[in-house]
Formats: sequence, structure tokens, C-alpha cells
Amino acid sequence: MDGNTVAEPERQQDKDQMAFVTAEEWFGGGERRWYDAASARLLPHAEGEARTGLVRVFGRMTGPASPDAVWLTMLPGFPEGSYGWAQVDRRLPAELGPRLYVEPVGQGDSDKPRGYAYSTVERADLIGAWWRHHGVRRTVVVTFDYTSLALLELLRRQLERPGGPVITAVFMINGGLYADAHSHPWRGTPLLRSPLGAFVAKGSQKSPIVLAQGFKQARLYSLGNEPSEAEMTEVWSALVRRDGARFLHEGAGFVKEHRRNAGRWDLAAIARELKGSVAIAVGGSVGDPYEHRQVDATRERVPEAEIVTFPGGHLTTSEQPALLARAIARFAGRHGVEETP
Repeated sequence: MDGNTVAEPERQQDKDQMAFVTAEEWFGGGERRWYDAASARLLPHAEGEARTGLVRVFGRMTGPASPDAVWLTMLPGFPEGSYGWAQVDRRLPAELGPRLYVEPVGQGDSDKPRGYAYSTVERADLIGAWWRHHGVRRTVVVTFDYTSLALLELLRRQLERPGGPVITAVFMINGGLYADAHSHPWRGTPLLRSPLGAFVAKGSQKSPIVLAQGFKQARLYSLGNEPSEAEMTEVWSALVRRDGARFLHEGAGFVKEHRRNAGRWDLAAIARELKGSVAIAVGGSVGDPYEHRQVDATRERVPEAEIVTFPGGHLTTSEQPALLARAIARFAGRHGVEETP
């Protein structure tokens, strides 16, 4: 992966050669822990059981971790959550690690509390809590879709409050990096954030067909790369877990939130302050109707960043999992994440 790479598409036979990871298999490989959002701490089971007002959050950790290890932190997209990484994860080298998958509140096997203050800052707090829980000192971070904003917040904190876990390299794929470069179609997040979107989310909880229709109308996949009915049913199973379809509506305000915090969450401004101390790569899909302008903006505003372009539409995790896995493995390996013997 060089400074401006166009990756070759994955062949269908390559997809078919590996067993598909179901939602149950994915969540069965992780853990749910008590989380105190007020103090941004993961709690021991006994303490969590004894308290009220807490939530339980899902995380998945792979590989042994020495105190000096460089971790690979994988942050998920909206709306599919950490399960979106499942088909990518199975194609990563088994020994690559340690790696950590964080599930935001509202997604996957994490709780979906009513009236919860979902936000980018809240998601950044949770990521930090998982790092402290596992004793992470250094980490390469890969984001997909909206968790790029949480990463930008964490980079800001690293500049403002040095001394915690150090982010050494970042690879941000199909996510928002500049508030003036979003291009979300109306049938995507703008619709989901509306009262009509709340109604659609309620219908999605009951039927995978409704969800599949919504994904198609939102143009999340490129033409000819739509998932099979079985694959879509697994995505639905992950998304509606623990009454999770409500998050389609409740979590869809991140673009407006980005615009309110445009100065703080701006990759170019952060890169200037980092002065080369964090390696930066940005990935974009050629047929992505949501964040395709972010890549061109990065070429202009952060010329030192590596640019990787993928074929297909927005959900590269689904359309090109092998291709994405190879790009991530190369990037992680170049920046200190090791394959243990």
C-alpha cells in the first residue's frame, strides 16, 4: 500500500471459499462488561451487578498481549456496528495482534438504553475505557465510517493531554474527516434522523426485509454487489440485537454533530499539530455516495497522508472484505503490530 493505491476488486470465488461468520459466532467470541459512562470506566462484574444506572458494552479481543505490544484497535461503522468487521476479521492473519474491537453503546451486543446521550465524545470515552482496561500503551487505530470522528476526538486529546495510551498510526476508511466534505444522500442519515426515520427504524426491528429495502434505498452498496438474502439476515440479526434498530434513528445525528465541532474534528488541523508524530492513511471507495469528497479533500489538505482507494460502494467491509483485510494487515504490520509466532 503506497501513497496513492487503487486496490483490485475481490473475486466472487474468493468470497465463497471462506465460511461466512454469523452474528451469533461473532458476538460469541467477545464479552459484555459493565460500563460507567459518568466516570468512563469498565467495572468488575461484582461491582457492576451491585450498582444502578450502568450499561453493558461488548468488546472483542484477539491475540496475546505483552506490556510493550502495539495493539490494533478496530472501530466500527454506522449502522452495522462491530459485526461489520466480522468478514474482514476472519481474513486477517490469525496471529496479527493483539487487536481490539470496540462496540459503541447502541450497537451490536452493547446495551441500547432509552434516553442515552449518544455522541462522539461519549464513544471516545468508551474507547479510552477499553484501552485502560486492557493496559494498552500504544495502538494503531483503524476506523470505518462514523467512528473516524471518535478517533479525531482521541487525537485531539492526545495533543491536549499527553501521557495516556499513544495512538501511533491511523487508517480511516469511508469516514468523515472534514465537516464541509460530507455528501450523505437524503435517503441515508438525513432521512433516518427525521420522524419518518424513527418510523422506518421501528419497522426494521420487526423485519429483515424492511432493513434490506432501507439499505438499498440508502445506496449503501454498489450495483451488483448487494448482499445475499442470507447475508442481509445476519446483518439484520446483529443490528436489531437487544432492540437495537432504534439506534438507526437515535445515532444518525453525527453529521450535524461534526458540523457543530468542525474546528475540533478536522483532520488537516490535527495533522498540522501532530507534526508527523502519527502516521495517517485515508481509504475511500470509488462508488461511495457518502464520503467520497473526503478523499479528495485529504489529498489537498493533508498531502503527507497515504491514500488508498477501493472499488465498490460505501460498505467496503461487506463488498471487499479480503481486499480490506490485506490493506489493514499491511498497514498495521508497517506500524508495529506484530504477528506472533
